[in-house]
Amino acid sequence: MIRTVVISMWVVLITLVGALSAIILSFFGKGGDLAHLAGRFWAKSVLLVSRVNVRVQGLHHIDARATYIYMANHQSMFDILALLGYLPVQFRWLAKKELFQIPVFGLSMARVGYISIDRSDRKSAHKSLVEAARKIAQGVSVIIFPEGSRSTDGGIKPFKAGGFHLAVRSGRPIVPVVIYGTHHVMPKGSLRIRSGLVVVSIHAPVDTASYNNRTKKVLMETIRSIMKQDLERLKANQPGDLGSSHRE
Repeated sequence: MIRTVVISMWVVLITLVGALSAIILSFFGKGGDLAHLAGRFWAKSVLLVSRVNVRVQGLHHIDARATYIYMANHQSMFDILALLGYLPVQFRWLAKKELFQIPVFGLSMARVGYISIDRSDRKSAHKSLVEAARKIAQGVSVIIFPEGSRSTDGGIKPFKAGGFHLAVRSGRPIVPVVIYGTHHVMPKGSLRIRSGLVVVSIHAPVDTASYNNRTKKVLMETIRSIMKQDLERLKANQPGDLGSSHRE
């Protein structure tokens, strides 16, 4: 427990430093790209102190210059750290409006270009989704957790339709991303942080051009099937077996 307290103190300190750095760097470079690098440093520092190793599979599937909608399963708060620290592309988060109201942290998110989603009512939610789709269509890659919240058992919960509405509306491909190991590091509802191995598995982009609002559910089922099968594959492998796939 003492270890978790020490890590938590470091997280508070480095989050404040990282947020202030992101705000300053957002005035330089293009579209918050430099500030995003500050976020990557923040994530890696927390993972290092937590003694969490991240291994990435399937990088050859993506083009760092292309625009995608990355969709990842959500097991833990450490999913955010793993993706921000080790997905070597520029992207922005889709985040609920309330996070933008956190002092310093919220301002840094806004300056970097993260996209706010207002869920207060149906009209506001639709308006924010339309604005998000416009930004994506203009060339901004985003990461979405289609489950909407963290899984309590490490499995993949049913998906919400919002992210798929964005994909269909923007016409950008979806890249399924499967994260394994973060549930062990810090499961939902726990404050304890364990050391361990996290694997981030990146799949080939799935084209969305042939889908529309009527066939959106088929797209949802396709992406969820890919992710469920890969999660089972990762569960079936021991950490030693996964090591050979580091940064494919």
